[in-house]
Amino acid sequence: MMKVIIVDDEMAARRTLREYCEREADLRIVGEYGDGRLALEAIRAQPPDLLFLDIQIDTMNGVALARQLDPDTLPYIVFVTAYDHYALEAFEVSATDYLLKPFDGERFRQTLSRVRKRRDAEAAPDPRAALDSVLKLLERNVGSLAPPSPKILAESGGRMHMLDAATIELLEGDRNYVKLTVGRETFHVRSTLQQAEKSLQSLPMLRISRSCLINVNHVREVSRTLRGDFIFVLGGGSTVTSSEGFREPVRDYLARMRIGTS
Repeated sequence: MMKVIIVDDEMAARRTLREYCEREADLRIVGEYGDGRLALEAIRAQPPDLLFLDIQIDTMNGVALARQLDPDTLPYIVFVTAYDHYALEAFEVSATDYLLKPFDGERFRQTLSRVRKRRDAEAAPDPRAALDSVLKLLERNVGSLAPPSPKILAESGGRMHMLDAATIELLEGDRNYVKLTVGRETFHVRSTLQQAEKSLQSLPMLRISRSCLINVNHVREVSRTLRGDFIFVLGGGSTVTSSEGFREPVRDYLARMRIGTS
């Protein structure tokens, strides 16, 4: 049984990792943290066997956290990142691994399979040396990471809430209001969808109809209707369908995300 700690400041990302881990009989989650400093304290107090570690955390980035881990109790580390411009270079040279957001169950299982093989290997590489090789490459790029996502002030239940824009999964326009979906919660802002789209242009937002935008980082599943429109299942459970008028641009966008296509 491998003890697992999850560290990611995005609630939806932690939920996805937790759900995948819970499907594996040999994994037991012993901690889940959205704050890097709290996570470091917990890891030192109760070292896990496997650590899922987000590279970009608000309070302490994952590279800095990994540097402070005790070499004698170093867990297997799977870095979680949305920045593929450096991930492949870094992890091809080391025994650690990574998950590129958004990932699916198959990619998670592939990563976990490699972790198990390394755990069971008779002549496993020195984990500290392997980690150092990755961290040196990551440190070249961590300064160029995208700035933290913007904050959005939105209303729900008569109260104003400050939302991290990266956690927003779905935006739906209704005249001068926009409904924001975060997991299973909904919020409202007085704005047009066009204004909201402009404010969130730093995020991978995909317009699937005249009144709907989705955050691609939160897409869990994609299927198609008999007519050929696209059905998206988001991390929080919401399901939305593209309109006929946006069928071609959505198809082209998704085609660019396929491996081995041009």
